[in-house]
Amino acid sequence: MSNERRFEPFECAPGLRLEAHEALTELHVTALQDRLTRLEAAMERLERRLWLTVYGVVAMILAEAAQSLLGLN
Repeated sequence: MSNERRFEPFECAPGLRLEAHEALTELHVTALQDRLTRLEAAMERLERRLWLTVYGVVAMILAEAAQSLLGLN
């Protein structure tokens, strides 16, 4: 017979606060990753639009140059 007492583990307030904080941090990280993914997709769409605009402007300049060289104006 041992005089040693054995206690069952129990949930304590600091441990519960730590678990809640970890869960909240995980939610924040997930939300930030989602926002970053959406922001990257929006930036890619914007970049495509920008290049399309640049190509359009260059095409207009080349078309006007070709018109003036051919004397069609």
